[in-house]
Amino acid sequence: MDRLLALKLDAVGCEAEALLNGVPLARVNAARPRALVPIHEYTLAGNNRLELVVWPHPVTAKPEDLPPPMQVKADGQSMAAARILLPRIGNAVDESSARSLADVVWAPPAGEAFEPPVRLSQDLQLPVSFPRWRWMDAPPAQAITPQLRQQAAALVQQFRTELEAGDVTNYLSAVRFRTEELAVAYQRPAEEATTRLRGQLEALQGAAWAEVDAEAMVLRPLAGGRLMELLGADGEPVLKTEADEQGRVHAFPLRVAAVEGRLYVLR
Repeated sequence: MDRLLALKLDAVGCEAEALLNGVPLARVNAARPRALVPIHEYTLAGNNRLELVVWPHPVTAKPEDLPPPMQVKADGQSMAAARILLPRIGNAVDESSARSLADVVWAPPAGEAFEPPVRLSQDLQLPVSFPRWRWMDAPPAQAITPQLRQQAAALVQQFRTELEAGDVTNYLSAVRFRTEELAVAYQRPAEEATTRLRGQLEALQGAAWAEVDAEAMVLRPLAGGRLMELLGADGEPVLKTEADEQGRVHAFPLRVAAVEGRLYVLR
């Protein structure tokens, strides 16, 4: 692989989120003003949509808890920019050394009124030859029902219990589709990816895994409801370890699709 498609998100004086094809891939704020992520596994052959959301709602916010709309005046200094870049492997991923394929920028002049969250988007054609990813054909969830929430909580609790006991077999089997597609996306052998993940999990044997609070768990719809991201009340992946002595937390994001009564980990 000579080139790597990447999303670069920058923000000054605001919080911003970037989405590709309806999937949020990066979020930045004053504490972390820049993010850079590879995006092959969310990229489609042909038309793609890059979105920038400035002052997005919290990921755990429920519709009934959202504040009423209000207008704000720009200070002339705040800005946010989402870009899709195509650098060569080994080169810096920035505008000076990479080809820019898309560019969505928010930089209102001082005094201009806006109503957060602000949404901007750009459609672009990408000459890629990726296969049709499974998540694209998953049926959109019509609603986050109590049954779906219970099913998701049971899946995460099963993973937690088994991983805390040192049993990685079921988790590796459950994420097989994701592992296989990521291997295709980045031209790596799937066996190597599985071996690497197994080693990462086995290195955590003896670690304490965070409790799963089924009532507080958030199922965040992505890609028009085709995927659901499983989050804790803090907005972080619900499947994660407790902090170790150095304060490190190992999180394992889960983006699932509901197909014929079953949940599949696709991202």
